[in-house]
Amino acid sequence: MTALRKPQVALTSKAAPFAIRAERAADVAMREALLDACFGVNRHGRTCQRLRDGRAPAAGLSLAAMREGKLVGTVRLWHVSAGGRPALVLGPLAVDPACRELGIGAALMYQALAAARARGHAAVILLGDASYYARFGLSAAKTGSLSLPGPFEGDRLLAVEFAEGALDGASGMIVATGAVLPKRRASRTPHAHAA
Repeated sequence: MTALRKPQVALTSKAAPFAIRAERAADVAMREALLDACFGVNRHGRTCQRLRDGRAPAAGLSLAAMREGKLVGTVRLWHVSAGGRPALVLGPLAVDPACRELGIGAALMYQALAAARARGHAAVILLGDASYYARFGLSAAKTGSLSLPGPFEGDRLLAVEFAEGALDGASGMIVATGAVLPKRRASRTPHAHAA
């Protein structure tokens, strides 16, 4: 089991503090704009997006970082099966580029992982830079036999266990298992009938 360190956020005198809270429905437009700014409008074609499409995030595991009334950071976790083992996939984690030196990303990570552990989840998986995520206890030690539904670099598939052995022997495809979102109905325009 990996112990989580508490975030250490050093604010400069010019920096306004930020707060992390549960994401709200009113945050959606700001969240989408932030994700577009951080990852580009082609972000919907990324491999991990296939695990999120048409699914609801895990209950209580969508967080927003707010600063001066503006959403400046976001993270969500999603239910998956990792080769038959229940787990969560974390992502995307995004921070407003103007706020990257404030420790918002680290604070979101620590809070998201702590919330996942507190809710009884056994493991969290993500696709990311091993050197950045190692400080949160994530590594590729248990993900070598797992795959994603699309192209990815194997050394970037990382995991942390909260329950010892949660991913022991896990192999195969990581697939979405979260609640399916209802499909949006296309608005229908009444057709004019010729008389």
